[in-house]
Amino acid sequence: MLNFEFKNPTKIYFGKGLIEKVATEIPANAKVLMLYGGGSIIKNGIYEQVKSALKNFEVVEFGGIPANPEYAVLLNALDIIKNQNITYLLAVGGGSVIDGTKFLSSAALYTGTNTWDILQKGIRTEVGMPFGVVLTLPATGSEMNSGAVISRSETKEKFGMGGPGLFPQFSILDPSVISSIPHRQIANGIVDAFTHVLEQYMTYPTGANLQDRIAESIMQNLIEVAPEIMKDNTNYNAQCEFMWSCTMALNGLIQKGVPTDWAIHAIGHELTALFGIDHARTLAIIMGSHYNFNFENKKEKLAQFATRVWHINEGNVDEKARIAITKTEAFFHSLGIQTKLSEYTENYKEAAPFIFKNFTARGMLGLGEHKNITPTDVVKIVEMSY
Repeated sequence: MLNFEFKNPTKIYFGKGLIEKVATEIPANAKVLMLYGGGSIIKNGIYEQVKSALKNFEVVEFGGIPANPEYAVLLNALDIIKNQNITYLLAVGGGSVIDGTKFLSSAALYTGTNTWDILQKGIRTEVGMPFGVVLTLPATGSEMNSGAVISRSETKEKFGMGGPGLFPQFSILDPSVISSIPHRQIANGIVDAFTHVLEQYMTYPTGANLQDRIAESIMQNLIEVAPEIMKDNTNYNAQCEFMWSCTMALNGLIQKGVPTDWAIHAIGHELTALFGIDHARTLAIIMGSHYNFNFENKKEKLAQFATRVWHINEGNVDEKARIAITKTEAFFHSLGIQTKLSEYTENYKEAAPFIFKNFTARGMLGLGEHKNITPTDVVKIVEMSY
């Protein structure tokens, strides 16, 4: 097991009827900017619950944060923060709204001249404007971590950011909100969370047995709950298992003491930037080709995954490892998510040269847990996904 430090300061409220706790967590004299997405919170009643909880606060609203949080849109919110002396941010939404809020938390206190530098230059945020979360869509785990990903459509770029100043002070997780989520988004959430675990798990054995077991249990739980929540998204027990699995998949716990990969996400972000494909679906597209291309480096862990998660007990290491990849792709297919890029766009052949150019220009010359996946290798991985 590798050395590590671990601190997660986010306070979690989990369960029904807890949105009212917002009032107890925000400082009494705060001027709050309430951020949300396309307006679904108004239709499903969450908006009224949050507004009721904020009745004793001075509140300004900003809606319209898109599914891939857009830099240009967020700059409009940043103007409100600065011009109206906002002191506290409240994200009411899923990962995109939360990620957008994290950018604003950083940008609000940034002393540089160009806030895009936070993303393009990977500037860590040590202290940000305080913010809380009311989660409406399980998937990204952003409600309990300090990372975010922001898009810029004009340049077809998508960059990550983070730092210890970007943990939510609190997050309210009411699983019953899943009742109003469309099946497409639920499927995306399952794949997103599952792939988050894979990125932290599917590397090589390091003797970190507890982290492995926790990671495997999260994946097993997602496999078991997937048909239940897809069939009946009003099943409260399934809602709870789904939501908490998504949070646990990326709150930092299972990545401690182990090597991590994240090549799938790096490539997937480029597919979203180029084609606008849902984030989770880009991960499903790249997963199989990435593991097949890097099979020799990953086969021991793939075989362990096959035995412990997919219950494959026959065959040698290579055979089990291949079955694990096939089983995972079949799981994604069972959710209605396809795993070939050509199934999403007729312009799929533009992907490999676009990503090669971007990775080379940015100096991203070694991806994966061994930092040995070159831009040329990435071209082969992407072409395998066609």
